Amino acid sequence: MKPNEARNLNAEEIAEAVGERREELLDLRFQAAVGQSTNPRRIRTAKREIARLLTVAREKEQSK
Repeated sequence: MKPNEARNLNAEEIAEAVGERREELLDLRFQAAVGQSTNPRRIRTAKREIARLLTVAREKEQSK
């Protein structure tokens, strides 16, 4: 998700997207530990998406 896409979401949608990404990251970590990971770079991407969403949420919070 790009920053512009995240800025168009409201606080609830951002929180939901963060939760989804965290679940996905957990699954990816388990797959990597077991050795079934098909795309190890996806872990990094998921972390960055979480950080991006949290940053946008913080920006919105501070702008109020």
